[in-house]
Amino acid sequence: MLLGLVAVHWPAAAVEPHWPPSLTIGTASPGGTYHAYGEGLARILTRALNLPVTARVTEGPGQNILLLEAGEIQIGFVTLGVALQGWNGSAPWSGGKQLRALRALFPMYDTPFQFMVREESGIRSVGDLNGKLVGIGPQGGTSGAYIPEFFKVLKLDASFVHGDWAELANQVQAGTLDSLAVAAGAPFPSFNDLERKGKVRYLPLTQQQILDLRLAMPELGASVVGAGTYPSLRSNYGTVGLYNFAVAHPDVPADLVYAILEAVFANQDLLIEVHSAAAETVPANFTRNTFLPFHDGASRWYQNKGVVGIIRND
Repeated sequence: MLLGLVAVHWPAAAVEPHWPPSLTIGTASPGGTYHAYGEGLARILTRALNLPVTARVTEGPGQNILLLEAGEIQIGFVTLGVALQGWNGSAPWSGGKQLRALRALFPMYDTPFQFMVREESGIRSVGDLNGKLVGIGPQGGTSGAYIPEFFKVLKLDASFVHGDWAELANQVQAGTLDSLAVAAGAPFPSFNDLERKGKVRYLPLTQQQILDLRLAMPELGASVVGAGTYPSLRSNYGTVGLYNFAVAHPDVPADLVYAILEAVFANQDLLIEVHSAAAETVPANFTRNTFLPFHDGASRWYQNKGVVGIIRND
């Protein structure tokens, strides 16, 4: 569907001889926002750069950072919280190693944490998840990294189930899993699938829970999923969130990165058609990154376009 659209801004430049023969983007599991966004971005970049670009299914930001470090992918999607864990080597998945082959490219969208159950479950609050089975996605994802820590802070005890989002959603539908706890751009595709199959409920965090989480994890920000984002969501859903960025290996040529940013921002309308969260993929949101160095090619793009702000590229 995306490829059939005609209102596309494609640069005429051919592939440069010093560019790699192809690019791979590390995304996440099917049924999630990263996967949908990445598939759309790969199609856009393939056409814009005249270069084969593929979206690779992964477990999410943690694995994307490891794959980038190993040189197995050139571009990856990360939430800044998981990126901070990798940068400092502070999370178990990093193996205690500071993973610093990360260079920021462009802002994607905010990732609100969202909790969902079937209406018939009788669960009415996040506190009611105590003792329940909660699906938190692949182990290498943001949800997998953060939700267990959330429950520790909130003094709740639940059993966590890992897996692809699409499969976990099927388990919720079948009644073998009580809830999904998700950190992803809204609307989350698997939530939309569950909405089509029956009545669901979104469990809000209380103001005290939001305060407790932000005090425990300063990288979290206040976040809101707007009323109407999902058919069953009739009022704004207050929560916490992390910002998402596309990152690249520093060895990706600077002029290729420049061309990537040019293509992304020139064709934001197509990304929005892939997923509405891309409405936040705008240059001004580059300031949401406060610690990752920017790729040299990205720094050049923001400076040439007159985007205001301080850009770290050291």
